[in-house]
Amino acid sequence: MGSEGPTPGVTIHVTGFKRFHGVSENPTEKIVTNLQSYMNKRGLPKGLIIGSCTILETAGHGALVPLYQTLQSAVIRDSNVPDSGPVIWVHFGVNSGATKFALEHQAVNEATFRCPDEMGWKPQRVPIVPTDGGISRIRESCLPVEHITESLLKMGYQVMRSEDAGRFVCNYVYYHSLRFAEQNGIKSLFVHVPLFLTIDEDTQMQFAASLLEILASLY
Repeated sequence: MGSEGPTPGVTIHVTGFKRFHGVSENPTEKIVTNLQSYMNKRGLPKGLIIGSCTILETAGHGALVPLYQTLQSAVIRDSNVPDSGPVIWVHFGVNSGATKFALEHQAVNEATFRCPDEMGWKPQRVPIVPTDGGISRIRESCLPVEHITESLLKMGYQVMRSEDAGRFVCNYVYYHSLRFAEQNGIKSLFVHVPLFLTIDEDTQMQFAASLLEILASLY
């Protein structure tokens, strides 16, 4: 019998955000910065490859070029790997008023920022991608968000599925990522986390690791 060779792994690219108005320490910057070493110590599950961990500016239009450079570089890198498996983008953002983790099912084509972003932009009812149509256009993740949420709940995490990622930078980045994912045959998910004052750092690191393990187990 001939060998079928190794099963392609799932490559997950992760992003977080820097500080922004009202949030002097963004927990997602620490989570994403430390995730690779944390997962290595925990033990990477078979078939999971962490492709990259990137910290984004908390900005919309002004940060588009580096965002797309980040997305595109991962696609180019993964396309150069023979028989590479599925590619997933996981974006972490903070919701300072949240008491639970939230897995965002969708993003809306609307930028209405409650305060200027870190590059001074404060759009109001502006389409994120004008060629997509009006501000009511929605893009959904093709990942099984309900199943992932239930799996995390069974593990004891305070987590919910959300249908509203807001209208600030998180939604802005997620909309672009979902659009990019659809165009390039990959998948995208946005996750809102609370402040470390609400859910401590160690629990949040465990949550991030568990999420990646669940995503890897889907394939």
